[in-house]
Amino acid sequence: MKAYVFPGQGAQFSGMGKDLYEHADEAKNLFSKANDILGFDISKTMFEGSAEELKQTNVTQPAIFLHSVILAKLLGDDFKADMAAGHSLGEFSALVACGAMNFKDGLKLVSQRANAMQKACEKEPSTMAAVLGMEDERVEAICQNIPGVVVPANYNCPGQLVISGTVEAVEKACEVLKEAGAKRALVLPVGGAFHSPLMEPARAELEEAIKQTEIKAPICPVYQNVVAAGVTDPAEIKTNLVAQLTAPVRWTQTMQQMIADGASKMIEVGPGKVLQGLVKKVDRHFETESASI
Repeated sequence: MKAYVFPGQGAQFSGMGKDLYEHADEAKNLFSKANDILGFDISKTMFEGSAEELKQTNVTQPAIFLHSVILAKLLGDDFKADMAAGHSLGEFSALVACGAMNFKDGLKLVSQRANAMQKACEKEPSTMAAVLGMEDERVEAICQNIPGVVVPANYNCPGQLVISGTVEAVEKACEVLKEAGAKRALVLPVGGAFHSPLMEPARAELEEAIKQTEIKAPICPVYQNVVAAGVTDPAEIKTNLVAQLTAPVRWTQTMQQMIADGASKMIEVGPGKVLQGLVKKVDRHFETESASI
């Protein structure tokens, strides 16, 4: 069974999507449509922008979404998904690629999500940190005993968990985690505490937008971050998309569940190869590849 996976924030690079634009008229049309929907020339930023410009949340999220969704559309009949999933933002790409949402609605939601997250970041100094070489349960227990807000945010693969919270609490947690034997506990250069209770203002804002968006049953189960299980019911998809902003990304559990459900090959659709690397940490013999046109 083929599992298609879609990357999240951090996979962007300068020049992304230019090859797709030059490959087909369909891609040119979708980039043009995206510029109109967003109200700025995102294609120019993707093709020519600096790493710094591409790092802005309101650019990064739509850019990765566009790269992933346009690539999926260009695959045409070759896009034969038995199951799909996306890492954080990538969940929106997966849902559009699998027919649960149309292109316009998906892009508008991603843009609203990015802007809402940016606003939430500006309300309180907050950050994230990568914790390497420690069991998830130990990281969870240590976070629970740190004063203030610090929670597990991204279960990326065994031995790699990202925590999220206020700057003070995250820095304190990093100290304690290193003392407790973590190989590394490194504060990340991000603008805020994604997938934590500090994203509550963004969750409330996005909930209304998601309620108004038409979501249909996808062509295959989409394994959502919040539940790490395949979902096809539109109402459940909406609930999980809203919860995703303040809940952790259960990517380790998602990959384990896909493999348990019969996935034999994972195809990454979008920029970079991050997700292929993560699945190899779950099962180093698992077959992976990048989608290409």
